[in-house]
Amino acid sequence: MPGVKTRKKLNDELFIDKRNMPYEMDSGLGERARIGLIVLSDDQTIEYELRRIFDLPDVVFYVSRIYCAPTITPDTLKDMENEIASAARLILPDQPLDVVAYGCTSGAMLIGTEAVRNCIHESRPGVLCTTPVQATIAAFEALDAGSICLITPYADEINRHMRSYILERGFRVPVMGSWNEPKDPHVGRISPDSIRDAVFDLGRSNMVDAVFLSCTNIRALDIIKEMESELGKPIISSNQAMGWHCLRLAGVEDRLSRFGSLFHHEKIKRS
Repeated sequence: MPGVKTRKKLNDELFIDKRNMPYEMDSGLGERARIGLIVLSDDQTIEYELRRIFDLPDVVFYVSRIYCAPTITPDTLKDMENEIASAARLILPDQPLDVVAYGCTSGAMLIGTEAVRNCIHESRPGVLCTTPVQATIAAFEALDAGSICLITPYADEINRHMRSYILERGFRVPVMGSWNEPKDPHVGRISPDSIRDAVFDLGRSNMVDAVFLSCTNIRALDIIKEMESELGKPIISSNQAMGWHCLRLAGVEDRLSRFGSLFHHEKIKRS
């Protein structure tokens, strides 16, 4: 046809076909630390924040998701216990990990950190484990924070459990507040300005020497250092504490001061 160009037929002859080429193997990614993370199905925040914390030479992390009902209740949180082993099994099967973390603050509290560890060890025997509540208690100890302002997004029943959990571990909780938001997808959209308002409203009390922002879906990491500077007290968030705890368990002692005073502490109690 006039005006239509015909393509030249490509030469499909194979000239070089090397097979079984020689290669060498090294230790792969994550020579300093390889971290596995179990994330709730609707958590919008934890991967974003931990990706920033773990952005270090030769540190890598790998994620598996676990289903959690969007409405957070004690029953829906406890239901996840039966799925933890399966989620852990999906993270690089048969390859070594230094730490596996279960990324749910209230869920780990209600299931129990020992039960969470046992579930993970079904799939990853002997691996070091942590959870946000376990990491937070280690953070309180590292910061010598004896009296805590507790801020959560949870419904009141969960809040009372969380307060009791902290009290039972030897810390005071004279001040607390909650947004009482039962829908986890909504929690991930609570604005940084709302978080600041809550921290400054409650954390200024002279009855407390640190603030704990509980929940891995709370977007606090980017504003912790700024808030600490203004408040004059340590601020701990679930993701910040768990990221710090994962690194320290894996033997990574970098001081990441941009993420708050907690990262000035290089050592933890291994419990």
